[in-house]
Amino acid sequence: MYACLEEAKTEEDRRYWRRRIVEKALPLADHIAYRFINRGESREDLLQVARLALVKAVHRYDRNKGRFVSFVVPTVLGEIRRHFRDNTWGVHVPRRYQESTLAIRAAVDALSQRIGRMPTVQELASELDVSPEEIRESEEARQAYRPLSLDEDLRTEDGGPRLRSSIGGVEDAGFARVEDLTVLAELVRELPARERAVLRMRFYECRKQRDIAASLGVSQVHVSRLLRATLDQLRIRMCTDGAAILAAVFLAACHTR
Repeated sequence: MYACLEEAKTEEDRRYWRRRIVEKALPLADHIAYRFINRGESREDLLQVARLALVKAVHRYDRNKGRFVSFVVPTVLGEIRRHFRDNTWGVHVPRRYQESTLAIRAAVDALSQRIGRMPTVQELASELDVSPEEIRESEEARQAYRPLSLDEDLRTEDGGPRLRSSIGGVEDAGFARVEDLTVLAELVRELPARERAVLRMRFYECRKQRDIAASLGVSQVHVSRLLRATLDQLRIRMCTDGAAILAAVFLAACHTR
């Protein structure tokens, strides 16, 4: 349909094809929004944010810069997370952690554009003039508004179904895999070659740290530190917990090998 949009001669035709593209992609945007329900924001607000983000993505997308889904998913996720960042916290979090978390997100965005890759925890600490430990503490505090999984047991008092089965038109397990793989694959591709190699050897090839160290000609301690720093970076960008990031890195390594 984007080919038809690009070939459209009149503004009326362009509006028609943009509308068709938005309608076709709405289930994906809605699916992403539903993953954030029960976090203090109404279903209607989340759907509105996701759908507006989709419209923006349709207007901004350039076919020469990659697949449509690879552009839409991070765009919608980013808008929803920005909405939560600016409007809500899931539970009470000390104000200093709220403020530092917002500063970290701004620093991640600024540094990523400046240096062309994800900043390390040390680089973030230097940028904000704080210790690396403060960065990690703030990221742990941010888990106060970690989005719930559609597969979590969220049965109602009367024994109703899980969240996934209660979502009518957007029930598609493939969406979750597309979303996770798209975001992680993009982040993994941004890593330096050595970090990507370490992730591949550790999580795809299931090699032990001492074997990785021997392959790279470095110490096992160095490999351990490199893994921790890399996972810290991915966790900061993904806004998720340790177990989820390990699973997602494994999937991303398989996807981008």
